[in-house]
Amino acid sequence: MKKTEAAKKFIVRGRVQGVGFRNFAQTAAKQLGLRGHARNLADGNVEVYAIGTPAQLSDLNGLLRQGPRWAEVQGVDELEAGLEAREGFVIL
Repeated sequence: MKKTEAAKKFIVRGRVQGVGFRNFAQTAAKQLGLRGHARNLADGNVEVYAIGTPAQLSDLNGLLRQGPRWAEVQGVDELEAGLEAREGFVIL
């Protein structure tokens, strides 16, 4: 992990399950050079955990707010998260 790296957890609210949101998040994160994961939550939201520079994380936040074509994003909560040793970006 580089010194300039940070970790964030994004909780994406709205119609975000069953619309390819985790794949969208994975593609966006990989394009931005981020590490982490995306997973569905029991409450219907999607959690995205990402590690990267503050600028990369900000860019990801903007993309998550747009979402894939069929999603209806109502909001994105951005939370501080602890740095974890991660390789790549996976869907859980």
